[in-house]
Amino acid sequence: MISFKSIKAGFDLKEPAFFRSWLKNILEREGNYKLGDIQYIFCDDEYLLKINKKYLNHNTFTDIITFPVVLNERIISGEVFISIDRIIENKNVYQVTLHDELSRVMVHGLLHLLGYVDQTKDEKAIMTAKEDYYLSLQPKKLH
Repeated sequence: MISFKSIKAGFDLKEPAFFRSWLKNILEREGNYKLGDIQYIFCDDEYLLKINKKYLNHNTFTDIITFPVVLNERIISGEVFISIDRIIENKNVYQVTLHDELSRVMVHGLLHLLGYVDQTKDEKAIMTAKEDYYLSLQPKKLH
C-alpha cells in the first residue's frame, strides 16, 4: 500500500490516486517486486533537518530522506520524507511546476527504496535518467 501523510500545515497532495497508480506502475516496471507499505510523509525544512541530524548526522537541508524497511528483498517498503519547502524552492530554481518537482522527488525516493544510490557521478546519471523516463510515463499532468 502506498499512503501519503502531511505534517506540513497547508499542504495537501492533490489526486493521491493519480500518484499511487503512477508509483505502482514504476514498481512493476522495475522488476519482480511486490508492494509492501510505502509511506510518503510531507513535512517542512525544520522537520526534515531534525531527521537529517538525528539519523544521518548531516546538518543540512535536503529535499528528501528515504528509510527502506527490508523484510524481504522483493517486497518494497519504507518511509519517504519530503520537504515541501525544498520542493517549492527547487521548482522556482529549475523553473518547473510544483507537480513536476514533487513528482521527480517522489520517484527519486521510490528508486532509493528499490536500491538505487546516487553517491557518484555515474550513479546520479543513472537515477536522473530513470527519473526522466518515469516522469515521461505519467498518464497526465496535474498543474
